[in-house]
Amino acid sequence: MADKLIIFDTTLRDGEQSPGASMTRDEKLRIARQLERLRVDVIEAGFAASSNGDFEAVQAIANTIKDSTICSLSRANDRDISRAAEALKGANSGRIHTFIATSPLHMEKKLRMTPDQVFEQAKQSVRFARNLVADVEFSPEDGYRSDMDFLCKVLEAVIAEGASTINVPDTVGYAVPELYGQFIKTLRERIPNSDKAIWSVHCHNDLGMAVANSLAGVKLGGARQVECTINGLGERAGNCSLEEIVMAVKTRKDYFGLEMNIDPIHIVAASRMVSQTTGFVVQPNKAVVGANAFAHASGIHQDGVLKARDTYEIMRAEDVGWSANKIVLGKLSGRNAFKQRMQELGVVLESESELNAAFARFKELADRKSEIFDEDILALVSDESVSQDKEQYAYVSLSQHSETGERPQASVVFTIQGKEVHGKSDGNGPVDASLKAIESIVESGAEMVLYSVNAISGSTESQGEVTVRLQNSGRVVNGVGSDPDIIVASAKAYLSALNKLQSKADRVAAQG
Repeated sequence: MADKLIIFDTTLRDGEQSPGASMTRDEKLRIARQLERLRVDVIEAGFAASSNGDFEAVQAIANTIKDSTICSLSRANDRDISRAAEALKGANSGRIHTFIATSPLHMEKKLRMTPDQVFEQAKQSVRFARNLVADVEFSPEDGYRSDMDFLCKVLEAVIAEGASTINVPDTVGYAVPELYGQFIKTLRERIPNSDKAIWSVHCHNDLGMAVANSLAGVKLGGARQVECTINGLGERAGNCSLEEIVMAVKTRKDYFGLEMNIDPIHIVAASRMVSQTTGFVVQPNKAVVGANAFAHASGIHQDGVLKARDTYEIMRAEDVGWSANKIVLGKLSGRNAFKQRMQELGVVLESESELNAAFARFKELADRKSEIFDEDILALVSDESVSQDKEQYAYVSLSQHSETGERPQASVVFTIQGKEVHGKSDGNGPVDASLKAIESIVESGAEMVLYSVNAISGSTESQGEVTVRLQNSGRVVNGVGSDPDIIVASAKAYLSALNKLQSKADRVAAQG
């Protein structure tokens, strides 16, 4: 394993802990398929014990994905571990990832347990998990802020109990690269049976150093697994970014000397899918996957690139999936061509009725815009997957009127549990009027904490993608809607967020 770096993707678990980033079972399954195409080694599909919805998502992914190891997180107790094992029964390769906090602060303030109690529970949980599955990973939560002597004692014991992967998380993003790399190295040197496990790093980005810390853990510390997420998605400032880790190791193979299974041509598609599913827009200057990642505005840079591409580009845009690729289909195109393009994009619809519904929506879109891009298809199918769920609210139609000097008016028709209702309102603008028209009927009382609009492709006839984030009674949810009409997209996004607020699936807090 010395020259192989394992990529462990936790977009579907740790990434989903971003406020408003929760995903449905079908959305998770679609992203898991894309991660499999990307050839991710380990997919952490969720936290099976946290809710029935998460259990079903882990189970569906375990039953479907065959080329990646499927992992479920669990706290260090028998109930969580049993639930994870049950969800993973259908996996070709399944892993239980169990954790317990080991830092003095977390043990005293959060767990209210003594170090001896934590030590015993860590051992017992790994022993129990190892009797259920062959592949067990253990994480000491807040490991980087733990006492070195105590951490060595715990990790030596869990390796002896059968943990085959040891992950050392920088749970709060406190580490700096040189110190974190040395920390991993010291653990491996001091623990007698450290060679019996693969060492892993899991770094948060609170100080903007998650990728640097992870790479230091690999190069200086000897870790051979990196835990990361697409687009760096995650709670607070996010996690270590998969695309940055992968391309750093590939581009600087002269320095790292490591091989990976990853096929980077699918990186951009994965980034777009996660962004469109969660509504978390990728910033233009984001490394590798941002819209400006390979753009050159400076005249000197442009001149250099035209003369010799490697003057200013250290990697090729097409190697990570950037292209002018668009689906050349129109209203006269057939279902087979549409189905094939969806499969190329990693989208698999489970039934003929779902395919027919998606194709009908494609035809409708083809009547409204001349060029349909891959992003349009992903947005269209994302909307379709939402409409397949049993939702309380569903969009039907909208009309609005606005002119200079007059207060805009809007009328929205939507369904509540299948029954049509009509809402009317005025507002400060057409979007405001439309959302107030919905709220006049629903009376949710939710506070809007984010409203954003993003063009799915680059022209004025592009579909608009709207994200609405609502907060109510301590819950934060994102709703995403897309349509060539921004006002309609806004209404769809608002209704999508309201549906998520209505969901009763309570989640148990997981590892940070």
